Amino acid sequence: MCLATTLAIPKFKALPVLCPKTVLQTPSSNLTLRSYFRTGLYKPPSFPHVLGREASGTIVSTGSGNLHSLKIGDRVIYIGTGAYAEYTIATSLHTSVIPPGISQEVAAASLLQGVTALTLIRESHPVKKGDWVLVHAAAGGVGLWLCQLLKAVGAHAIGTASTPEKRELARSHGAEVLIDYTKDSVPEKVKEVTNGAGVIAVFDGVGKSTFDDSLESIARKGTLVSFGNASGAPDPLVLARLAAKNAKVQRPTLFNYIVTRQEYDGYVQELFKYIQDNNLDPRVHDTYPLAEVARAHQDLEGRKTTGKLILKP
Repeated sequence: MCLATTLAIPKFKALPVLCPKTVLQTPSSNLTLRSYFRTGLYKPPSFPHVLGREASGTIVSTGSGNLHSLKIGDRVIYIGTGAYAEYTIATSLHTSVIPPGISQEVAAASLLQGVTALTLIRESHPVKKGDWVLVHAAAGGVGLWLCQLLKAVGAHAIGTASTPEKRELARSHGAEVLIDYTKDSVPEKVKEVTNGAGVIAVFDGVGKSTFDDSLESIARKGTLVSFGNASGAPDPLVLARLAAKNAKVQRPTLFNYIVTRQEYDGYVQELFKYIQDNNLDPRVHDTYPLAEVARAHQDLEGRKTTGKLILKP
């Protein structure tokens, strides 16, 4: 792939939607889930399709409408489309200023998974200081964020992972207890750690293979938050199974938590504050030139990476 590096700033024409737009010069784009689109697991909305859902950059031009105090020269982070580019267009609704002290690379690596984890512990189940919580796939992208944020709010994280390396990684990011789910019974270990009570919440991004263990591990009046299907979608749930513990089950999605500007920017700025106050780590594996995006995808699919991959034009 060959990219020009001296492109002129794009000019606005009539906007196709009412939402105000902001043009960004994009130095950092997060590679999360892009290979899923390329392999066909996720379907792009239309073709041709430019990959990239989140990035950081500097505003170089603005459209009309409510810009939410954003202005030319601001360093910003955004959720949108077409981030594999030198310039992209983003809505002001889902664009936030990066505070001093946080690099654009850290911001790009933190946005989607960090805000996902934050909404899970704030809204899917409001976690309190002292709570015991189970995190499946604790060494995964959202899992590591959950471990760090749970520690930051004073909760106790029990994590599951398949290898010693992954368990140590989760431990270094805040998990207090680690379970090897390939050898040990997760519900039994959870009950052992919690003196038989179970955990007040389970954050389960795995899905089908862990759902029953998750349901068995929750405490009376606890919540099972099923937010992903890495192993496939869970089987249909017979609601009567919840009666034994007066349990709750949720299946949230991030974008239903950040519909309004207040919701989106509030969570982004709260995440940045946690990063600064608690030295949270987005775990950037490597930075690739955008011209070498093929190599980045090959490394990702070849399991040569741990953490975030950053693309830079």
